Amino acid sequence: MALQVWNCLALSHQNQTPNPNPNPNTRLCLTQRVRLSKRSLNLSGVALVCNGVLTNWSRSAEEERDDVLERYTDSKEGFTLLVPSSYSKVEKAGATVLFEQGSNNVGVVVSPVRVARLSEFGSPEFVVGKLIEAEKRKESTKDAWVVGVAERTGQRGAQVYELEYKVDSTRGGMKRIFSAAFVASNKLYLLNIALSDNSLHSQTRTMLEQVLHSFD
Repeated sequence: MALQVWNCLALSHQNQTPNPNPNPNTRLCLTQRVRLSKRSLNLSGVALVCNGVLTNWSRSAEEERDDVLERYTDSKEGFTLLVPSSYSKVEKAGATVLFEQGSNNVGVVVSPVRVARLSEFGSPEFVVGKLIEAEKRKESTKDAWVVGVAERTGQRGAQVYELEYKVDSTRGGMKRIFSAAFVASNKLYLLNIALSDNSLHSQTRTMLEQVLHSFD
């Protein structure tokens, strides 16, 4: 869908000039012993529960530490980016490269265009607006809204747009979308990162932002 929007923007540009821009008393020793035993049992139970929580937390933290970023380079199409090591490369029609982890994915599409500069599509705000419009036209979409936009310069001087938005859908629930795009040699390079919104915590976000900024 994102690629279709970019292509539509490119076609529109050909026909018109774009605008720039988270103790009771002890009566019986037996009673006291029973109470102490119960207390000991309760404390043991708490210890087991805490141990389980701490173990799960430790495993989760360890898994995140193990999920390092690895560089992927496509010498044929001429782009590079960092990819989480837990993501697996899969084949999918229409994608130049796609990495998946459950319902989350990181994909790149390279497509020829008739524009020489990314700004010819319009400003980052204009482009993300068009993407939101396209998402809202889908029958499965309940709502979609912009989170943020940014613009940077790539290593070789290419203008790069970075977009973030959320989509609430009957298919997959709430999704967070991160996109980055640039134009080089009359080709549109589009990175799309789709993540379930309930799995987006601070460490994951930091990692995905590194992926986004590495696209060049």
